[in-house]
Amino acid sequence: MTKSEILATVDKVISGGPFSDDWKSLSAYKTPKWYEAAKFGIFIHWGVYSVPAFGNEWYPRNMYIQGSAEFEHHVKTYGQHKDFGYKDFIPMFKGEKFDASEWMSLFKAAGAKYVAPVAEHHDGFQMYGSDLSEWNAAKMGPCRDVVGELEAAAAKEGLEFALSSHRAEHCWFFNGGLDFDSGITDPRSIGLYSEQQPGDVNSSQDIYANPPSREHCEDWLARLCEIVDKYRPKIVFFDWWIQNAGFKPYLRKFAAYYYNRAAQWGVEVAINYKYRAFPYGTAVLDIERGQLTGIRPKLWQTDTAAARNSWGYTDNNDFKRPEELVRDLVDIVSKNGCLLLNVGPRPDGTITEEDKNILLDIGKWLKVNGEGIYGTSYWEVFGEGPTNIAQGSFTDAAPLEYTSEDFRFTYKDAAVYAFVMNFPKDGKVAVKSLKRDFDGRAGDCGVKSVTVLGHDAPVTFNRDAEALHIEVEGEIRTDYPVCFRIEID
Repeated sequence: MTKSEILATVDKVISGGPFSDDWKSLSAYKTPKWYEAAKFGIFIHWGVYSVPAFGNEWYPRNMYIQGSAEFEHHVKTYGQHKDFGYKDFIPMFKGEKFDASEWMSLFKAAGAKYVAPVAEHHDGFQMYGSDLSEWNAAKMGPCRDVVGELEAAAAKEGLEFALSSHRAEHCWFFNGGLDFDSGITDPRSIGLYSEQQPGDVNSSQDIYANPPSREHCEDWLARLCEIVDKYRPKIVFFDWWIQNAGFKPYLRKFAAYYYNRAAQWGVEVAINYKYRAFPYGTAVLDIERGQLTGIRPKLWQTDTAAARNSWGYTDNNDFKRPEELVRDLVDIVSKNGCLLLNVGPRPDGTITEEDKNILLDIGKWLKVNGEGIYGTSYWEVFGEGPTNIAQGSFTDAAPLEYTSEDFRFTYKDAAVYAFVMNFPKDGKVAVKSLKRDFDGRAGDCGVKSVTVLGHDAPVTFNRDAEALHIEVEGEIRTDYPVCFRIEID
């Protein structure tokens, strides 16, 4: 279909309801039950930017910013930009070892319940077959419909399928190349680079001051609706720049179209947004590389990467420890959130050993402790203890040092799941949030039983006005959170 045909279809689907493209109507949106239960998903940043493997996935922008480390690296390694531009990495992006089934088998072993590949990053190269551009993985590079293969493999493993679009930022992503003879204005490459908005490449305020053009917004909307109809994703994830005021009418149109399509198909779907791009309750909030300090009644999500420095593959990725990520998962779930954890495959389509080991270690922990994660809700309080989380985006640069007094709670089927974030050597913990109330008089709920998940160890407990005191006999040596199932009477 052409862009005009897709946009005509958008208007027709919106006119058929049940949602219209206004916030009042979209406020009737309901968060999917499957999403609320899932808790853990896998994000995948794989694209042409994995070929240079330098800096991070913003290499295609930074390589055109004079004076940047990427600019200097590019000239030294590949030559002048007019002779070797970003487009020239595409033939090197072969994906010759890409195996969608192998990826999905790994993600299922990690305990993930949904998976979200990036369908199109800021670089404008689509990872799927498209009628709207020749610059896509089905026609260039791997010459395969990567998204289509991943969708089919996810279905076989019983994983919910999602997609991420970062197309919104494309209209200024290469604009550093306007400042010198870079080759981005070559008419033969306009399909990849598009018409770039001029601006100060070092000023984020300058980016916000220049709203996207109508042509760019319509192209953005058409590309999104194309992938919705081709792959029927259960989540569509957006990066940050959709909060630009120029996108507002198009956000409403897309949400109405997507939610109406879901109603036609009889499925539950979600949109992920950052900051305040969508009004409260019309989609699912996502916090990039960060968390919340307390419970949010509406479902939310953290997206972060296994590597601290990059979402995509580089030669020098700084990987997090799996136990650190498990503690993040527990904290996020205790506050009614989900964790979307990213991996960045190599250009040949293989996943690094570091990423694999992290995922498999998380999967081992979830196999034992998943009862306290999947399908749970938040409890009366999210947790207790002296260690505080910094709220907001980009706050996960360093791991937190939890103590044996730090607990996080979830709830399911008349049981509180209490996660000790740093299990003490003596096996003794005190849960203050479950202290005895009313001095034992009528009205105080009782504790029927306490068991420790995954460990065949006797547990004794007693309650007083200070805490629920738990003691585990025998030795538990672990760097991961330990979960107690506390059955309420």
